[in-house]
Amino acid sequence: MSPPFALCPGCLDDLPRLPATACPLCATPLGAPAPACGACLKSPPAYDATFAALRYGFPVDRLVQNLKFNHRLATAACFADLLLSGAHPVGDVIVPVPLAPLRLRERGFNQALEIARPLARSLRLPLDPTTLVRARETVPQSLLPWRARKGNMRHAFGCRGDFSGKAVIVVDDVMTTGTTLDAVARVLKDHGAVCVTNWVTARAVRESLT
Repeated sequence: MSPPFALCPGCLDDLPRLPATACPLCATPLGAPAPACGACLKSPPAYDATFAALRYGFPVDRLVQNLKFNHRLATAACFADLLLSGAHPVGDVIVPVPLAPLRLRERGFNQALEIARPLARSLRLPLDPTTLVRARETVPQSLLPWRARKGNMRHAFGCRGDFSGKAVIVVDDVMTTGTTLDAVARVLKDHGAVCVTNWVTARAVRESLT
């Protein structure tokens, strides 16, 4: 039986891609190769690298929204295939960004976990969806101005275990400012992780950065 959602090869080819030249830390497009973008040089993030498959814009935004709000779970498998088709990180364990309990109950699933499942299976890496937790409810980042998002994520995550000596691959659907992923990386490193790499379906880019 065919899956409820799929993209034909032509549609896949038309999805907006990020340029080959990008900041190795946050995946922001760069005009020329550099060790990092200006923002990361000025204020280095807690994570060590970011791999992203697509630029967040039409129609990727619609696909993400359909996954999150219309239960199009087959889209998660499509996103995972896109991630696996490009360069991807090396690590010891895959950790999806957790949802807050209230949002998880409302939605019924965590889209980051659904994307992470096939990634872990394909790479034969352990998937840990329970050690990293949301420590408190937060306002959805998409509802806040860019500059307000850092404060919203302060103390938002907790950790129930130990990642000592491990290189952790953190999976999420969209990276916007990087604030959420920075908060995640700080918690993971506080609990022993030696390296934290983001692996996200799409990277949002402000026009002023392109």
